[in-house]
Amino acid sequence: MRQGRVQDRVAIVTGAARGMGAADARVLVREGARVLLTDVLDDEGRKVAEELGDFARYLHHDVTKPGDWQHAVEFAEREFGNISILVNNAGIALRATPIENLRESEYRRVIEVNQIGPFLGIQAVLPSMAKAGGGSIINISSVAGLVGEAQTAAYTATKFAMTGLTKVVAKELGPRNIRVNSIHPGVIATPLLEEMTPGFEDFRELLLQSTPLRRLGTSEEVSSVVLFLASDESSYINGASIVVDGGLLK
Repeated sequence: MRQGRVQDRVAIVTGAARGMGAADARVLVREGARVLLTDVLDDEGRKVAEELGDFARYLHHDVTKPGDWQHAVEFAEREFGNISILVNNAGIALRATPIENLRESEYRRVIEVNQIGPFLGIQAVLPSMAKAGGGSIINISSVAGLVGEAQTAAYTATKFAMTGLTKVVAKELGPRNIRVNSIHPGVIATPLLEEMTPGFEDFRELLLQSTPLRRLGTSEEVSSVVLFLASDESSYINGASIVVDGGLLK
């Protein structure tokens, strides 16, 4: 019989087909949870869910669509039960672009996924979490949600918005036994980092020199914090911004 730190809890992890989302799903299943992985990268998402076995399912899910969120919640409840963990991990980024060259359509698209998506997700899971008796909502923000970085206007704006949303909703939902916290990864070795950074390998050394630990972080190092916030070990942590950046902002 499985025993773990989130035993028999039901979780939704968005953007779970690869990178940090896939790592989050793996650690939650390993520690006893039943997890619905969602993404728009269907082949990769199904592969991860199949790897995790009977305690995981995959669902195509566009986080910008309220109907998709409702379907995801209903699917998770039908397969596993009431939801007590939501990891708002899905996110997109643009390649580094000066503000004068940033198209309005690009800016709006990043807002839809990174900012509107978590808002819709929080609204969608609340009835299920109420039935579960409470829960933990974990918003994956970024160090870009705490400090500005040139040529990342859209991404940084949305991550600052997620930081603020976390703190507001933590105050609103705390009396319902629902905790809301944000995680702020630094430079993590994920496909998204390579996609948003032109000439990634050339840029790698500069990133390493900017980080006191002199290495990139791993998805697993972030998912260990996700597990902590999902578990009862963090039962008095609410509205926090937890930085996982190797000392980058220090």
